Amino acid sequence: MRVVVTGAGGFVGSVVARAFAAAGHEVVGFARSASRVPAGVEAFVGDVLDEAAVAAVVGGADLVCHLAARVRVRESRTDPLGYWRTNLGGTRSVLAALPAHARLVLASTCAVHAVSDDPIDEDAPLAPANPYAASKLAAELLARDVALAGGPGVVCLRAFNVAGPGDRDMSRVVPALLANVSDGTSQTSDVRDPPRSFTVNGDGSAVRDYLHVADLADAVLAAATVAEPGTWRAFTVGSGRGTSVAELIATVERVTGRPVDVRYGPAADEPARLVADPSRARDELGWEPRRSDPGRIVAEAWQAVRP
Repeated sequence: MRVVVTGAGGFVGSVVARAFAAAGHEVVGFARSASRVPAGVEAFVGDVLDEAAVAAVVGGADLVCHLAARVRVRESRTDPLGYWRTNLGGTRSVLAALPAHARLVLASTCAVHAVSDDPIDEDAPLAPANPYAASKLAAELLARDVALAGGPGVVCLRAFNVAGPGDRDMSRVVPALLANVSDGTSQTSDVRDPPRSFTVNGDGSAVRDYLHVADLADAVLAAATVAEPGTWRAFTVGSGRGTSVAELIATVERVTGRPVDVRYGPAADEPARLVADPSRARDELGWEPRRSDPGRIVAEAWQAVRP
């Protein structure tokens, strides 16, 4: 099967591209830089907003894993036009070029749902609270409408907090914590000097569901098998386990044997708890988050960056 992975130079995209290649598929990594596409994956350089470039690589695909997106919630509040342009416009480019017999796995986010203290599943109310989430929901709805009009089969994966080895985004908590304990001696990010302290917004009680990036890649592979032409489905993809910021800090200290320099700031206007109910993905995809214990996530991420 010819598989195109958009965003193949990114944290998630590179892992997904390697997973499909390891499964024996012909994989093309669509990215803005060939240097970030994994070894053993054919690189195609382009931008998802360039319709001609997208058509050139997607037109002959059996499956597209559309992972290219802008994903920073706080940044989206200051650049909503940019987020809508990339996240909705890029999805439109892919859908316009994808043959009707093909399949599409679309990376989405749990943030399309309303905030709830209860575990979130696919039937939870849709209520995106920021431009990032709104743009991703719009992309989902466009993909749904195209699929149900006789277009390619689409599966949307609403992922929770993806983490693990290879993540260099200091806006995410695990890389930021590891940068804090590295004392500048590891290559935890593209930034030369890691921050001197880790700021906790509030008291550290905010709970999130951390999903190992390799478990998400497994979900993408499983989703590809059920994306039948003319159909649309969505799945919640998370570990089903909640971990507070304070617990995650303690895990980093235990795994690395180093103290985290913590500073406390005002509580942010963010949900107190976001945890998945991945029952449907388990039942219908046969998928399990086998690697998503926070201790394993931190240990593998630390092993990848420690000196």
